Amino acid sequence: MQILLAEDHTHLASLTKRALTEDGYMVDVVHDGQSAIDNFEINTYDLVVLDVMLPEVDGIEVCRMIRETNRDIPVIMVTALDGIDDRIKGLDTGADDYLVKPFSFGELSARVRALLRRGVKANHVILEAKLLRLNTVTKEVFYGSSPIVLTAKEYTLLQYFMSHPGEVLSKNNLLEHVWDMNYEGFSNVVETYVRYLRHKISDAGGDGNQIQTIRNLGYKLQS
Repeated sequence: MQILLAEDHTHLASLTKRALTEDGYMVDVVHDGQSAIDNFEINTYDLVVLDVMLPEVDGIEVCRMIRETNRDIPVIMVTALDGIDDRIKGLDTGADDYLVKPFSFGELSARVRALLRRGVKANHVILEAKLLRLNTVTKEVFYGSSPIVLTAKEYTLLQYFMSHPGEVLSKNNLLEHVWDMNYEGFSNVVETYVRYLRHKISDAGGDGNQIQTIRNLGYKLQS
């Protein structure tokens, strides 16, 4: 599942993204309200986390504009303001939940899980590509009837592939959505994790080459 995170504090945004990706979510980060609106218009998200005090367009206005086009997507408002009037304004605009800074990442994760369980649609639950099947709610993965046990990062990478079947995904694209944008680990992290996935798919009786290498361009999951 994919989350849009709008937070102008870059360090907090990076920490929040890391916490959510460790839970298996794909996270796009923006740092101002206009970018949040632009991203929402061109991408499909399952949940939005909005800081109220965003530059350019504040979170309250972003939430209002989201609700003009989508009444169902869960929205969590986040703010340093603890006044009851601010909470009421956010909820009246259409937010589903409200978190006051500072908050624990465990609490955010619990709120996200609760909202996604409440609002999930049947056609978003199961992702399939040939005999690969991924349940975005239970986080279970199967090849045919054989379970595939994945680490959190392997799961997030496979979910991103299965959310974009047949598309060529560049290394930079995968680093941005599966790892932190400023990831400073060893250079072949994408290749390494693709290899892990191929081995685990093969071990479950599948074709590891279902994840194809497209020379000089990236990778593609055959659907």
